[in-house]
Amino acid sequence: MFAPLTRPGLGAASPDARLYCRPVCFVDRPHELDDACLRLADTMLWFAAWHVSLRDGTGVKSAIVPVPELDDWIAVLPDRLAEAATMQRAAIRRSRGALHLGERTVRLNEPQIMGILNVTPDSFSDGGKHVDAAAAVEAGFAMASAGAAIADVGGESTRPGAPLVWEGDEIQRVEAVVAALAKGGVAVSIDTRKAAVMEAALAAGATLVNDISALRYDDRAMEVVARAGCPVVLMHAPSAKSDPHEGGRYAHALFDVYDMLGDRVAACVAAGIDPAKIIVDPGIGFGKGIADNLALANGLSLFHTLGCPLLFGASRKRMIGALDNEAPADARLGGSLALHYRAAEQGAQLLRVHDVAETRQALRVWRGLRDAALTG
Repeated sequence: MFAPLTRPGLGAASPDARLYCRPVCFVDRPHELDDACLRLADTMLWFAAWHVSLRDGTGVKSAIVPVPELDDWIAVLPDRLAEAATMQRAAIRRSRGALHLGERTVRLNEPQIMGILNVTPDSFSDGGKHVDAAAAVEAGFAMASAGAAIADVGGESTRPGAPLVWEGDEIQRVEAVVAALAKGGVAVSIDTRKAAVMEAALAAGATLVNDISALRYDDRAMEVVARAGCPVVLMHAPSAKSDPHEGGRYAHALFDVYDMLGDRVAACVAAGIDPAKIIVDPGIGFGKGIADNLALANGLSLFHTLGCPLLFGASRKRMIGALDNEAPADARLGGSLALHYRAAEQGAQLLRVHDVAETRQALRVWRGLRDAALTG
């Protein structure tokens, strides 16, 4: 439960309190507000206020603070929290640069599409469609032609209840597909939590690692990514064990997920991974209920204060069916587009989707609206 936050209340914050500064009140015409708004990294979005939340043992207190007034609020904070607020604001303003994926450069000043290519017999939505390597390669090239900046190749389903796949079988599923796509000029990421699969895929031409365990499942994974020097997606899941959905209980989903990803970013940087190559993903649907997922989607802009590009993936997820009369996975296009459009509105740089052409069209409309708002 949220309660009102005041500046005197900030000054009396307990030693164990945590502070979260989320960009809110996005504006269409920043040039009319002068210094009363800030740009979100190097995206096409500007915001006019912060949703400042103080979390301690008694709960969460929050306030909307206009951008020009944040310094006044920071001034009353204890030193540790003042430093946190200052770092979060600095992270918001930092350029995210571009992803250099082999010969391909993926610029992140507007949302880019990561196409889902599951080379599995049992994925929740498209399992069995691309088990044949030739069919998978054809699908990957089709994704790239339809507008996917990256093809995300995975050889193990991580849906609830899916069996664990031996790493040798996983390599056999993905290696040839990765090699063929990379040879054909497609930027390829490998969706795996196993170090051996990462190594095989990177050797075959993958240039990004997408790990649902945030490099926690396999003891060697962090070392592999650090040595390769490649970009990596750190996704939130409540468990680093075989079942990533296990143990999904949250005092406050948005802040709990944020704290975990912040800890993982710090651990990766300490292990030698370039912070400019770390991407974060809140892990929609992984050990989270409908209310948790909606809280993450609505509060998504908070994750920009980690200073990393943000990936959002809600394509055909169970939450869409739960909100629409149990619609099956193949009838969730409308909900997928709505969620990814919402993510684009909050500055998500990468959208991981099954329906590439439809999402590309939605993003072109989004871009048209942004251009018209900024120049009209």
